[in-house]
Amino acid sequence: MQDDGPWFDGFEARGIDLEATRIHARTGGRAGAPPLLLLHGFPQTHVMWHRVAQRLAPHFQLVLPDLRGYGRSAMPPGEADHANYSKRTLALDLARLMQTLGHERYAVCGHDRGGRVAHRLALDHAHAVTQLALIDIAPTLDMYERTDMAFARAYYHWFHLIQPAPLPEQMIGGCAKAYLQAKLGGWGGGGTAFIEPEALADYEACFCRPEAIHAACEDYRASAGIDLEHDRASRAAGERIACDTLVLWGERGVVARLFEPLALWQAQCAGRVTGWALPAGHFIPEELPDETAAALRDFFLP
Repeated sequence: MQDDGPWFDGFEARGIDLEATRIHARTGGRAGAPPLLLLHGFPQTHVMWHRVAQRLAPHFQLVLPDLRGYGRSAMPPGEADHANYSKRTLALDLARLMQTLGHERYAVCGHDRGGRVAHRLALDHAHAVTQLALIDIAPTLDMYERTDMAFARAYYHWFHLIQPAPLPEQMIGGCAKAYLQAKLGGWGGGGTAFIEPEALADYEACFCRPEAIHAACEDYRASAGIDLEHDRASRAAGERIACDTLVLWGERGVVARLFEPLALWQAQCAGRVTGWALPAGHFIPEELPDETAAALRDFFLP
């Protein structure tokens, strides 16, 4: 697959070989500035951060990877226990990526699935994560344990994607582009007009492939199994996020309607937790890039 064109001027995109995987990442921003790792969600790639990255580039050294199983990063077949798509494994990918790029300590922001990886990164690599921002998620364990009919209706894809292979892969693969656009336009309503055409083309090119659909299913299968085991073990051991944390969520999103994200994250953090709702659906960085960038800049900069 070819990389996209000049719309990320000033950034460099490349594949980086790490132990046991290859991660595609884009880097840019101001040399010598604090490093900031931005993590995308499902069913997207790192280009979801384009507008936000433009606004943050004067203030940070930015690292925008495609998570394992997404975009142009490696998409290995899932293991029997889905461990190679666990958030612990994906977090380790990113810890190795940042170390390879010369960043020993860094701030992290994750949206959607990227927020779940960021959560595990902050627990397993607390020495490296200086600050954490989470966008439109509640803790995975709390969301599963509080599942009711309203949540199952709104987040039906959680329960569809975790079904044994190859059923969901075959169902999605039959009309992958329509599925992708339904997911992008369905959370918060309003269709996909807020998504840049270049970004939408990237999502379509990267997602509408059998290996990518399988990898996305494996991400969710891991979250419904081994990730819950890891989260329960962390809570039993009293592990909490040590750094200060910012929580943002969309007023029109399911997280705002069915959960109390700020209180739930405060329960998982030892550091200071602040946050608020923004007038958006689920895809806040693309719907409200100015507001998102301002919130992240104000939080991450001293």
